Amino acid sequence: MKTTRMKTTAGRREFVKAAGTGMAALGVLSVLGAPIFATAAPALPAMPDGADNFYKSGKVTVQPVRFRNQYQMTVAGNLFLPAQLDPARRHAAIIVGHPMGAVKEQSANLYATKMAEQGFVALSLDLSFWGESEGRPRNAVSPDIYAEDFSAAVDFLGAQALVDSERIAAIGICGSGSFVISAAKIDPRIKAVATVSMYDMGSVSRHGLRRSQTLAQRQAYIAAAARQRQVEFAGGATAYTSGTLPELSANAGPIEREFHDFYRTRRGAYIPAGQLPERATRPTLSSNVKFMNFYPFMDIETISPRPLLFITGDQAHSKEFSEDAYRRAAEPKELHYVAGAGHVDLYDRVTLIPWDKLTSFFQRALAA
Repeated sequence: MKTTRMKTTAGRREFVKAAGTGMAALGVLSVLGAPIFATAAPALPAMPDGADNFYKSGKVTVQPVRFRNQYQMTVAGNLFLPAQLDPARRHAAIIVGHPMGAVKEQSANLYATKMAEQGFVALSLDLSFWGESEGRPRNAVSPDIYAEDFSAAVDFLGAQALVDSERIAAIGICGSGSFVISAAKIDPRIKAVATVSMYDMGSVSRHGLRRSQTLAQRQAYIAAAARQRQVEFAGGATAYTSGTLPELSANAGPIEREFHDFYRTRRGAYIPAGQLPERATRPTLSSNVKFMNFYPFMDIETISPRPLLFITGDQAHSKEFSEDAYRRAAEPKELHYVAGAGHVDLYDRVTLIPWDKLTSFFQRALAA
């Protein structure tokens, strides 16, 4: 059992406790596509120290790839290869999943690039229903299929001549942390898992952050989703919920502002082709309740003896989920705190993200 804490001198604003962090908390789980800053807008916030979501590396080559999951849906990804890759050897590989509601261009490509710089083959992917991956309706929630996409990525990597199929691991960022744990419980080919700023999408849907959502609020949300199903069955318009809206309201709370600073500014904004900016990051209302039946940490101990690494900021509003997973998991496991870091800081602040910790973890777990 191991808990580590990383020190940093980087400044960090304190987040006050936000009231009403129930289903509204899902409004902070988001995404965008092609950078979109041609029109007049209010003054943009300063870029946080070290923020570099769209980082590119001359030490890495990138190629788009497509493969099918078990449901015969095409999953889109980017394959990152070290420029000095030895073609005569089979290499360890790492799959990287993006935050919930995001796309691979947000955080996942950055992590994949950094891992490829360290000599790993890396694959970022768009989860089904998001980005360039297939799935209708767009922005639908299906945690089972999201987990399946990670296993499909293992299928794809295992078929590559450059990849050692016995040395494949995964990183899940934000919501993808819970999806990759769900996948690893039933897919022993995933040899190690690291999560970063993890959200338990099941728990936050049922209970809200810090268990702030009442049963009555949960039931009201479920009822609204059921009514919307009936509307859509009858041919009515699809409704969208939560996500990060293009504009902040005057009474926006600190968590909403934290996400907006990434998803709706030049820092991390990206709108996939065919997506409307106002719908980006926003799951469909009628499908979002499927998270209520999602329990990714149940039986997490069965992943052992494969190693688990949970990375969270010690100021992150989401750290309760990494701490819960760590308590439930069996050895070998490690909980790593990044001092001064909030939730979104670990999406893109390259001077704050503990790359050395990730690299050493995977080097040990995927040793030849």
